[in-house]
Amino acid sequence: MYEATKRLFDLTAAAAGLVVLAPLLALVAGAAALGGLRPVLFRQQRTGYREQPFFVLKLRTMTQRRDAAGQLLPDAERLTGLGRLLRRLSLDELPQLWNVLRGELSLVGPRPFIHEYLPLYSAEQKQRFRVRPGITGWAQVHGRNARSWDEKFALDNWYVAHRGWALDLRILLLTLTHLLGHRHSPEAAAPAPRFTGSAPTNLLA
Repeated sequence: MYEATKRLFDLTAAAAGLVVLAPLLALVAGAAALGGLRPVLFRQQRTGYREQPFFVLKLRTMTQRRDAAGQLLPDAERLTGLGRLLRRLSLDELPQLWNVLRGELSLVGPRPFIHEYLPLYSAEQKQRFRVRPGITGWAQVHGRNARSWDEKFALDNWYVAHRGWALDLRILLLTLTHLLGHRHSPEAAAPAPRFTGSAPTNLLA
């Protein structure tokens, strides 16, 4: 019952959100284009429900600057001031409401990581694929990228084991509170280091 009603809620909220937030999305996209973040939309392959790949949509926050050899510069060097602001306010995530409509994301769930990480996960870390990934989640309201990889996996596994309407509504409320109060730290908005594999952890909070 929970899964069925959650999907209905996701569809309704995402459709309403795209309509209501369309002016804001257009404004932010225009600012990103003027700030040199082109093309404005960024598509990246992530791993979703049952380990299936999909392309997540985001507003671009980094330039396409390359070195003399034609290789992209490190993320920290390509992240612009505007991009950092978009990340800190999570405005770069707005296009993902379309992913919710498509059934690739939920409003609440473990954040999907890039698909190339899939072979690196332990059996414990793969518990995240038992549910549809989300735009926001338990790890996002507990530090985002300021947390280590082991901590993020543990927080996501805790969510998978305890998921339900009460927890989802709590996460949505905490997300809104953090956004309105600008409570995310600069470290949380900064690019995360690459995941290279790690030992399982039992951290739950």
